[in-house]
Amino acid sequence: MKNLAKRLLSRVQQSHLASVPNLDCDRFEINNWILSDFVAHRLVPLVGFHPYPLNEMMLMSGAVCRFKPSYVFEWGTNLGVSARIFHETASFFKIDTQIHSIDLPDDIDHAEHPKNLRGKFVKGKANVHLHLGDGLQTSLDIYKSIPEGETVLFFVDGDHSYESVKRELSEIVKNVKSPKILLHDTFYQTEKSKYNIGPHQAVNEVMDEVSKDLNLNLVSENIGLPGMTLIY
Repeated sequence: MKNLAKRLLSRVQQSHLASVPNLDCDRFEINNWILSDFVAHRLVPLVGFHPYPLNEMMLMSGAVCRFKPSYVFEWGTNLGVSARIFHETASFFKIDTQIHSIDLPDDIDHAEHPKNLRGKFVKGKANVHLHLGDGLQTSLDIYKSIPEGETVLFFVDGDHSYESVKRELSEIVKNVKSPKILLHDTFYQTEKSKYNIGPHQAVNEVMDEVSKDLNLNLVSENIGLPGMTLIY
């Protein structure tokens, strides 16, 4: 079984260039078979499929392969699962990416505060940098210090309230040229479900305001909870 897994991984690694076909076209596209192999045989054994189901890990790894970001900014580090997904994708597909993950300071009380388990999935990973502070502000401060023209990917996975997502998304599109943004927990269901539809509403409102002027496109993996959206 181990030899079979190694052969499959080797086959995927050799064909990584084919993971993103039609790079000269405008629309987001990945090779679903190659990314499926990668997610099933590399990511799932490392991080499982919670909180990010298979289809969302496909979108996360696909965004890294497609855009080849020099930097990934994310907030809500928690155990470091999402940072590990970005790290493994960049490592496997030979993409030079620095990942900055920001979490709440220790003295702020929050139900999802990881305490001493913060970032356990990315301990010792040289290209993963952990910070404490406000996720948006810390990310923008670092962004303003890097060379102009670098491709950056933002992963918005904070407190999932309408107000926070609207503020964070609005500030990213305002301050970042040609932004690539993944947003988590964006699934929409009608009010009867009593789900939190705040992130979905915030995404729609910001896209209505700026998508035409900034020529932004949207891809959604919103077939059930928790849901993920890519804006690029």
